[in-house]
Amino acid sequence: MKHGFKIALAFAGALAAAPSFAHDLGFAGLLSNTNMEELPEITLSVGKPLADGPLVLKSGSGYEIEITSDGSGELALEGPGFFRAIWVNEVVVNDLEIRPYGLESLEFDDEGTMEIEFIAIKPGNYFLRIPGSTGEGQRLDITIQ
Repeated sequence: MKHGFKIALAFAGALAAAPSFAHDLGFAGLLSNTNMEELPEITLSVGKPLADGPLVLKSGSGYEIEITSDGSGELALEGPGFFRAIWVNEVVVNDLEIRPYGLESLEFDDEGTMEIEFIAIKPGNYFLRIPGSTGEGQRLDITIQ
């Protein structure tokens, strides 16, 4: 019985010495409201920049981003490296929730807005861009730290 008592005390001491997390994420874990951040909107429009500047995201944090097309042209957005570095929880289009296994690109045939909710996973430097474009404003650089 003495050995069991010593093991129990050692285990309790190890638990007490274990590091604590900076904040409790609650029942939803990574998808809780305390872990979600709304990002600036991306706008798809012929001849106009996608966004104001680069995005810096934190691995393990959740984000929501709206992507809006003004209908000035049939425009797509690609970023296979970025889409493979995140876990997509849902894509919302016209109040319809889509829960895809993954994404590689998006395309707007007409004006509209979609919202993507995701968790940043793999640190690195990525981009989203309009396919075939060469203008710097047609590309959004994204860093996951």
